[in-house]
Amino acid sequence: MSYEDLRHDSAYGLGLSGTEGRTPKWLIQTAAAVTPVLSRYGLVIGFLVFWQASVKFGLVNASVFPPLDQIIAALWKGIASGALVDDIAISLQRSGIAFAAAVGLGIPLGLLMGQVRAIEQVLDPLLQFFRQTSALALYPVFILLLGLGEASKVFVIFWATLFPILLSTIGGVKEVDRKLIEMARTYGAGPLQIFRRVVLPASVPAIFVGLRLSATTALLLLIAAEMIGANKGIGFQVMNAQYNFQIPLMFAAILLLALLGLAANAALVFLQRRLCRWA
Repeated sequence: MSYEDLRHDSAYGLGLSGTEGRTPKWLIQTAAAVTPVLSRYGLVIGFLVFWQASVKFGLVNASVFPPLDQIIAALWKGIASGALVDDIAISLQRSGIAFAAAVGLGIPLGLLMGQVRAIEQVLDPLLQFFRQTSALALYPVFILLLGLGEASKVFVIFWATLFPILLSTIGGVKEVDRKLIEMARTYGAGPLQIFRRVVLPASVPAIFVGLRLSATTALLLLIAAEMIGANKGIGFQVMNAQYNFQIPLMFAAILLLALLGLAANAALVFLQRRLCRWA
């Protein structure tokens, strides 16, 4: 008896002959589509399901940790009614101005410090001293100097977001392969051409690491800035909802901040992929 005969007989013995032994095509396609999602987001989905189930079955106090459906309902109600729209706009304006100012100063200064050793030696001690000082610890100083208005809120976010961009840019410039620079010089490239064609492109991935860290830091400092002396903003809504014991709204504002952070990170990743196709 041949191998094919044995396979045929075993298939009949197991009831897998004909179409019964084949996995449906739709099931294979569904598994192929679901498996990557579960492998990447399975833990997050499991955590959310556990949260919802634990509240519904009374394992967790619903007044402290409301179920997800109430949080999403509060978020939708706040956006649909316009109550959170103004807060989103003001928070994005504050963090956006501070982030843009940090980018405008941090990247050029980092490129300069990474290229010119004399400037780095002069500024590095000051940089190391100030970057070890918490922006939140300096916030009262900024309030004394700039008042409780928008300037102090924007400046504390700017202060916290500047250093990740600056340090990542300096590190990116220093990690450029020296052989590439020497090769460019061999082919007659001048300092400006070496900077534009070699140093700057090679530094872009490291710069984007700093940008992504700074975008996250901007949202974190935004909460602290808006919790002191503010009457608008998502951070203000978190504190106001907590004071008024509107716990679903409080979690809705926190969820909104997380979504804004994910959106900012996704936008920077997309921009990095467009600018660094060679990497």
